[in-house]
Amino acid sequence: MTRGLSGLDLALCLAFALALPAGQVLFKMGAEQTRRIDGGVIAKVALNLPLMGAFAWYGLTSLLWVYILTRAPLSQVYPFSILGAALTPVLAVMLFRESLPPQAWLGYAVMLAGFMLVMRPAG
Repeated sequence: MTRGLSGLDLALCLAFALALPAGQVLFKMGAEQTRRIDGGVIAKVALNLPLMGAFAWYGLTSLLWVYILTRAPLSQVYPFSILGAALTPVLAVMLFRESLPPQAWLGYAVMLAGFMLVMRPAG
């Protein structure tokens, strides 16, 4: 499946895959901080640096994604979003002391196995 993707394309896709969970971590940090900010919803957003950072980060990540799509077919690069989806819960466990049941870990392992299968070169 990676036939046609250059080394730069792969590097950009990996950067995108890592940017997704980083943004989710910022959103979670912002959500936790929202509880500590007094005022209405506008104040809770405007005074919330992690949340504002998450918005900015996702804006930049979206620009990266559009750039990737100018270089490569969607069908070849979209599977990289699976990596971000599988890494996000791991970060949640490590950074926020969340817990996951065994079947969740198995599910994320299946996602990664699916990514490897889809990205395996044809032939």
